[in-house]
Amino acid sequence: MDKLNSFSGYGHWLVRLSLAGTFLSHGLGKFPMAEMMANMMDMPLAMIYMLAMMEVVAGILILYGGIGPEWATRVAGLIIFADMMGAIGMMHLQNGWFFTSGWGEGTNNMGGAEFQTLVAAVALFFAFKGNSVNEANE
Repeated sequence: MDKLNSFSGYGHWLVRLSLAGTFLSHGLGKFPMAEMMANMMDMPLAMIYMLAMMEVVAGILILYGGIGPEWATRVAGLIIFADMMGAIGMMHLQNGWFFTSGWGEGTNNMGGAEFQTLVAAVALFFAFKGNSVNEANE
């Protein structure tokens, strides 16, 4: 176990990289299909662009927080949490809990709230803990 403990100060990078990759790819992916998304979600186009920017900024901040100031980690966590609450409320909760819920049943085919809830919990963890997740247990 001592060998594993020697890596504990780096474990946060596994979560940071995964979260950043998810938000950067989803945010950047919204720009070319913003108009289609706005129509599908019955939202103003400007809101889709704002959502895309929030996701890109959150992805950058969660990475920056790993090497930079604690506020970057906490702000990224809050942005991601807010984003996931919107996604759950607008698109996923109506399909139930499981990620595969609602597929092929004439719903929005966006799946349930399982994944988004996990991402929201991880985001709150970063918002609450800040960069103290970077520290190794001594």
